[in-house]
Amino acid sequence: MSSVETLIIISVIILIIVVVAFMLIMNRKQLHQIELLDKVIEKIKKMHLERDIDRLDKMDLAGESLTTLNTWRKSYQENSTIKLPEACHLVEEAADQNTSYRLFKARKNIKKAHEIIKQVYEDAKNTREVFTELLESNRENQAQYDALIKNYRELRKMVLADSFDYGVSLEEIENELSSMDSDFDQAKNLSSQGDHVEAKRVLSKIRNDLKNLQDELPKLREGHHQIESVFQDQLRELSNTYKNMISEKYYITEINILDEIKKIHVEIDKARNLLAELKIEDLIKKNEEISKQIDGLYTVLEREYKARPFVEENRDKMLSLITRQQIASKKLVEKLKHIDESYELTHGELEESKNLEKEVNDMSRQYTVEIQKITDGKGVYSEIQDSWLAMLDRLREIDTEQKRMSQDVDGLYDSENVANDSINQFKQEVSLVYRRLERRNLPGNPESFVQMYTLVVNEIGHVSEELSRVRINMERISDELIQISDDVERLKREADDIINSANLVELTMQYSNKYAKQESIKRAQEKALRFYQQDYDYKGALDIIATAIEKIEPGSYQRLENSYYSEKNHKENEA
Repeated sequence: MSSVETLIIISVIILIIVVVAFMLIMNRKQLHQIELLDKVIEKIKKMHLERDIDRLDKMDLAGESLTTLNTWRKSYQENSTIKLPEACHLVEEAADQNTSYRLFKARKNIKKAHEIIKQVYEDAKNTREVFTELLESNRENQAQYDALIKNYRELRKMVLADSFDYGVSLEEIENELSSMDSDFDQAKNLSSQGDHVEAKRVLSKIRNDLKNLQDELPKLREGHHQIESVFQDQLRELSNTYKNMISEKYYITEINILDEIKKIHVEIDKARNLLAELKIEDLIKKNEEISKQIDGLYTVLEREYKARPFVEENRDKMLSLITRQQIASKKLVEKLKHIDESYELTHGELEESKNLEKEVNDMSRQYTVEIQKITDGKGVYSEIQDSWLAMLDRLREIDTEQKRMSQDVDGLYDSENVANDSINQFKQEVSLVYRRLERRNLPGNPESFVQMYTLVVNEIGHVSEELSRVRINMERISDELIQISDDVERLKREADDIINSANLVELTMQYSNKYAKQESIKRAQEKALRFYQQDYDYKGALDIIATAIEKIEPGSYQRLENSYYSEKNHKENEA
């Protein structure tokens, strides 16, 4: 036997083994499925729905209950007489086919049977639930009826006992109770007729209505209490209090209290109508609005009542404060008028003081008017209180402003004396600067110094002239003195620069004589001498000769300069 034949035989044997194994596995799997289907069929049969139907038939159901029974009876009969037998037949065929290894036919029948049994099982479960509910509905309805009728009677008894607590809402409450009474009769009749489903719906309605009424009753009692007790007491109290306050010469212009009370009574009538109609949410909202209106009236009266002691206690104090500020205002105006004759008040102090005096006088007139209103019984105490508090704040501000102005103008005399002293000081300083240059015996002064000197002298003369006038402007003079001070310092620095430059020129010229035979030094000396003697440009002369010797002997000028300033500082320190 060749190797090829051997391979073919082995392949055939393996194929046979695989096929046999597949058939065995499929057979066992389908046998398990068949057993599961048998168990579901047995479970459906054990539900014994036919017994529930017999018991329900004996209950003589009617109406919605009877319709429900007939609907599900028809479903049961169709499943038990047609679908379930068909499924049992398919399962039996599949079992025979699976045993004889007609596996694919068995598989097809198993699938069909599974689809039928699945639907029949779901229908059976739903049918059992409906039948159970129908069987228990009568017992449940009776228990619910007994519990509800007990609560109903207790509630009705409580309403009758506390009928005065509900006011105009009692009639509508009685209507709702009567409606519930009719619903109880309807539920009882439906149960006796066998329509337990409809009876259950009516009982559910009674339960909701009863709960709603139980929740509403406390709110209705509270609403009635507010309308007939709280609000009425408050309005009577407001009316009496207002009349007493008027007799005690209180005067209220913000609102007409009695008219507002009448308007609130109209709103109370609207609230009473809402109570009669059992419109709970609208009633609560309306009562809140009325409460706020009443609180507003209390606030108005309370504000006037509290304001009166303040006005009476501070009446004399206000007069004293205003009078004192009037005197102070008048004195300040007179003082500023006198000062204005000698000094220019550049910030409008006099005009401002007159405005403040007028403001204080206006307060005095306003105070007089308010006192007269109180005397005539037409003074609104809260308005007067607000007015006086504002006056007190403003009087404090005015007093502060007037003191500031008085202090500012008091400083004008001192400022004038300081200005005169400053001018004299500046004159001395300028004279000293000029004499310093004269003592140095220089050929002449640079043009820039002459101009600066002339400027400072003119500025000092101008301010001296201003200070000698009958009416002077100290602010402008102060600004000019600051400028003069800066210019004097500049003049001093320029004089120092001239003297230092001239001294350094002479020192450097003497030092340069060491190199006088060199042409560059010779030319530099001649040029520097011309700048020094003819142009009076001492700084320029120093630059020329310093540059020349630095080229010949680097660092030499710096040594000369350092030595000069070191010696100069030493002499100044000793002095």
